[in-house]
Amino acid sequence: MNRSLFINIKELVQVREGKPIPICGSAMRDLPSIQNAWMLIEDERIIDYGEMSNCPVGEEQVFDLTGRMVLPTWVDSHTHIVFAASREEEFVMKIEGKSYEEIAAAGGGILNSARKLRATTEDELYELAASRLEQLMRLGTGAIEIKSGYGLSVESELKMLRVIARLKANFSLPIKANLLAAHAIPEEYKANREAYIDLIVEEIIPKVAKEELADFVDVFCEKGFFTVEETERLLRAGKNYGLKPKIHANQLAVSGGVQVGVANNAISVDHLEQIGDAEIEALSGYQTMPVVLPSCSFYLGIPYAPVRRMMNAGLPVAIASDYNPGSTPSGNMNFLVSLACIQLKMLPQEAINAATINAAFAMDVQDEVGSISRGKLANFIITEKIPSLSYLPYSFGENCIHQVWIAGSPLS
Repeated sequence: MNRSLFINIKELVQVREGKPIPICGSAMRDLPSIQNAWMLIEDERIIDYGEMSNCPVGEEQVFDLTGRMVLPTWVDSHTHIVFAASREEEFVMKIEGKSYEEIAAAGGGILNSARKLRATTEDELYELAASRLEQLMRLGTGAIEIKSGYGLSVESELKMLRVIARLKANFSLPIKANLLAAHAIPEEYKANREAYIDLIVEEIIPKVAKEELADFVDVFCEKGFFTVEETERLLRAGKNYGLKPKIHANQLAVSGGVQVGVANNAISVDHLEQIGDAEIEALSGYQTMPVVLPSCSFYLGIPYAPVRRMMNAGLPVAIASDYNPGSTPSGNMNFLVSLACIQLKMLPQEAINAATINAAFAMDVQDEVGSISRGKLANFIITEKIPSLSYLPYSFGENCIHQVWIAGSPLS
């Protein structure tokens, strides 16, 4: 048994008692904390905390955090970190004025990543993804969802998911695997998209389920990608094999993706740059978490999701990075929290709720991470000596992280 006591914590942030619940609407302004606090962890779990006036004594391993804050690690519920190569050539095309659709039509986009991934070995993919994950952990990410979707064939989708399985086995943070074979129609099926959907339903999903390689099934329900009817079929096929649905929806246009996701009890619907009253109404049952990806809007120069409108309607909101080589080549959740404040006009408390507890609901790990709570994993960030919590998003170019702990151990 290994116990560590942290004392003189300037502020212990996101302290929540009882059964986790999504934080909705105006309640997202509330970020419960304890000033001048202590926290005790045992092995990989948080076991107690409180004010310094009732701090326990006699612990062998004591860390004095005078002037520093502690908050739960970020939860990144939407990433594509298993990829073969960067796409900076498309970055230049964007600068020259090419649109997302024009780049895809010229052989870029998802299909570009698919071609590169198919030519890369599983071991090479693992080393690349492991390096990215290590970097993200040092930036404060303590739980992550990783998607396939750059394989677009039976062999390559399975290859990606096996890489994610290896990450799960070798890293101590919660990792969820998401089957996103319905990310795009591969080049060899352009003339027969129905055959590719049949392939996903009849071969990829059963094989993935047999090897227990995925937790979720996802679809890019979007203009130019997969229709509502196709999405419905794919989600139902995944559900039949125990894969929980998620959705890429309404990035480029109002696609119907939100409604089909809610109808299929999706864990989350992600992107939401384009939504209206019908989508907000559909999400009002609180069973499906709306997830916004502001760094995608930042990088592509497309509209930001109307987060304030969503919160004013009483919805919960989560934020995630969408880390991928084409539209968001960064998984820095600290920048995401800043961007949420600067561009989405979220208060710091709202942005932190969106990047922790609500994000945990978006990847179905709310019982393990997302808050400082007794029994949860000891996954937390120790800040530098900063003047206030608002300084975190305010100082968007500064590294305010002193140390990150994952499963009760500090990262070296």
